[in-house]
Amino acid sequence: MTMMGFINLNKPQGFSSHDCVARVRRILQTKKVGHGGTLDPLAVGVLPIAVGKATRLLQFLPSKKAYRAKVRFGVRTTTDDLEGEIISQKKCPDLKLENISVFFADFIGNIEQIPPIYSAIKKDGKKLYELARQGKDVDIPSRQVEIFKIEVVNWWSGDFPELELDIVCGSGTYIRAIARDLGEKVGTGATLANLVRTLSCTLDIDHSINLESLEQQKNNNQLTLIPPDLPLSHLPKISFDEEESIRWKQGQKLIFPEDHSQQFYRTYDQEKQFIGISEIKQGIENLIIKPKVVIL
Repeated sequence: MTMMGFINLNKPQGFSSHDCVARVRRILQTKKVGHGGTLDPLAVGVLPIAVGKATRLLQFLPSKKAYRAKVRFGVRTTTDDLEGEIISQKKCPDLKLENISVFFADFIGNIEQIPPIYSAIKKDGKKLYELARQGKDVDIPSRQVEIFKIEVVNWWSGDFPELELDIVCGSGTYIRAIARDLGEKVGTGATLANLVRTLSCTLDIDHSINLESLEQQKNNNQLTLIPPDLPLSHLPKISFDEEESIRWKQGQKLIFPEDHSQQFYRTYDQEKQFIGISEIKQGIENLIIKPKVVIL
């Protein structure tokens, strides 16, 4: 039977998201593997992995993510984390938590963020980090991101104080940029010292699996993938009878009998099996429902 579903992978440090996909391909012996959101090599934590036809569902996963980040003050680096070269370093032993927390409100909501120069965002067809390595000056366009919550977890005073934060945000948010910008507001400079993604696409770190356990489960025939519709619970649901299911799978348009609340719907057949994603569109007279992704 063809494997299909998701893996809640706990990405190890030093692995890129692409490295993890390659490793999972080898473990599962299947080419059709993808990931749901890049995570920097230095970062660890939740990396959603799609297997088989579930790769076609990655575009529908919810965008909310959560991180535990450690920010080090008094240090500026080229990459906005400890992987880069130090640009400046100045002790700030008098810095207090209350000097920093007054700026949290500036980061909540829809904000404009300038991504780190060392990032995979493309400009003129080239990734920013490629241009940075070539020593080219790049005008980095800002982008709008959404941050829902910033909470203090720990504070360590010292010559280079460190602050641990829990951050909940939307996709496309760079935690490195938050660390950098927080340091600029405080006036000491700052860089990201450690990052753990604790939640991504409804998958949380407490229920994640590492690569070693994944391989062991596969070798012992104990591996169970997360059902493909489980991370899609944010989408409304629609069910068909037998005739409608057959017509839908054949690509036929059906009349949509309800109010048009969302564009995409989790779709189930008469046996309550998940068969894919439907899209609602305006027809000539009625709303119509047609297959966007057929899974089963």
